[in-house]
Amino acid sequence: MRIDVLGVGFDNLTLDEALEKASEIRGGYVVTPNPEIVWLARENEDLRLALCEASLVLPDGIGIAYGAKILGRPLKSRVPGIEFATALIARLASENKKVFLFGAKPGVAELAAERLKEKYPGLIICGTADGYFKDDAPIIAAINEAKPDFLLVCLGAPKQEIWMREHAGKLQAGLMAGLGGVLDVYAGIVERAPEAWSRSGFEWLYRLIKQPSRYKRMMKLPLFMFKVIGERIRGK
Repeated sequence: MRIDVLGVGFDNLTLDEALEKASEIRGGYVVTPNPEIVWLARENEDLRLALCEASLVLPDGIGIAYGAKILGRPLKSRVPGIEFATALIARLASENKKVFLFGAKPGVAELAAERLKEKYPGLIICGTADGYFKDDAPIIAAINEAKPDFLLVCLGAPKQEIWMREHAGKLQAGLMAGLGGVLDVYAGIVERAPEAWSRSGFEWLYRLIKQPSRYKRMMKLPLFMFKVIGERIRGK
């Protein structure tokens, strides 16, 4: 049973439980919606379907955890996409498994690959591709030739979620996950919030301070919370 938050069902799992579940999935994909993505899904049917049909739906943002609690359907914990990906990569490295990095600007995936291999010596990076492409066919061919155990799809929402849903049946990959700007963090281009900010749920504020241009995206958060409160008042 998934926990419904404004029409998006979230798997009620801890990080460790999510990792165990991920190890059982073959050919599916993981999404990690935050309030902004949930709000977009109300207007974008392709995104809504991509979220609903995902093998795993993990609550990335603290706003999702608060929203579920306000609705009287609390989640065990939030599971940030970057923490899920990093823990899974560490596990795959210990098993000498293969990872493919797809997305971000040209050169970012390659830099992320170098840093990840330094940190996880057993990890096999079996391919990289940037997110600036016009034709899906070469990307699909490269992924299928590499046959990764884990494919990171970092195209940003809603493009990455829709792309995974559209192409899941064509790809020879153990598991895919839509992970936004994770490659920028792995490459060292973008600094993740200090642990204290992340632990307290204010990573979004740290990112906004560092990137003021994000303010338009952040405006979705109060809209999301007002809608959640309205749903609770109406008893939905």
